[in-house]
Amino acid sequence: MKNNPLPRLDQDEGLRQKLLPYCRLQPGEIWTDPLRGHKVGCLDCTDADAVAHLMDGAKANLAVHDPPYNLIAFDERELADYISWCRQWVELSWQVLAADSAFYIWLGADQNNQFQPLPDFMLMMRDFAFQPRSFITMRNQRGYGTQKNWMAIRQELLYYVKGDPVFTVQYTDIPKILRGYYKEVNGEITENLERSRSENIRPGNVWVDVQQVFYRMEENVSGCYAQKPLKAIERIIQASSEVGDLVLDFFSHSGTTLLSSEMHGRCCYTTDIDPIYSEITIQRLERFRQTGKTGWQNGHPFEADLPTVITELVDTPMKQQAKSEPVQARLF
Repeated sequence: MKNNPLPRLDQDEGLRQKLLPYCRLQPGEIWTDPLRGHKVGCLDCTDADAVAHLMDGAKANLAVHDPPYNLIAFDERELADYISWCRQWVELSWQVLAADSAFYIWLGADQNNQFQPLPDFMLMMRDFAFQPRSFITMRNQRGYGTQKNWMAIRQELLYYVKGDPVFTVQYTDIPKILRGYYKEVNGEITENLERSRSENIRPGNVWVDVQQVFYRMEENVSGCYAQKPLKAIERIIQASSEVGDLVLDFFSHSGTTLLSSEMHGRCCYTTDIDPIYSEITIQRLERFRQTGKTGWQNGHPFEADLPTVITELVDTPMKQQAKSEPVQARLF
């Protein structure tokens, strides 16, 4: 099996400088897909003029945002600054969402730091007219453990609505096996399985069925430290939008929202402030159309242009670092 992944791009400035010349977008520019009308912008999502330029008068039916949990353009900020930054893109999201629309935000809760930024973000959301609908927890297959605490294996997903948007019930791949829960329907006592519309169970607000061991999966986009599983984004898009709807994502990163929108007949407008992630997003869509593949697994998007420089840049330094420093797990 090929093993040529990128290291975390936010931690390797030398590699970033090698990749930037191969990015087709510069800050402020927008790529428009000639086939389906998707848009990818290398934009600052707190810039009202940039967002207006991206939307060009259109209104989104669904927004799925995955902001960096404690980083802004690779710089750690104080919590108050982070919440102030979030307020700006939430306000712009409200402005460009349709009257009846859904709003999802992935957010972290660092158990080593008062569970921030989640609680302060939720308090900040009270200042908006969005109505809370659900607090979803997605289970990671991998977490980080300790002998003095419970293993951290979750990611938080907040679901808000504007108006009265569509919601279509989804089902997992998990078959129903438990019987019981008797209920009278039309004068007859029925059992749970008799009333069911599917042989499989519905996902609740705790998702345990989403695979995230990315290095084993075709959808892996190495270098993208905060990649979300395609299955999770597909669930959101299929539940909270309809074919032909416009989906908005201010933090494209690995391009999963765009790819899922393409696969399910939605149009996606997405942005990332970083030209490299913007390029990865575009290339992931192009690769899917050309090959049907959803990612690069243990390869990477820039292999054709830089087949050897990745190894030259990261091989020896990373091996030396791995020998000299203990691995420090961290939530993002």
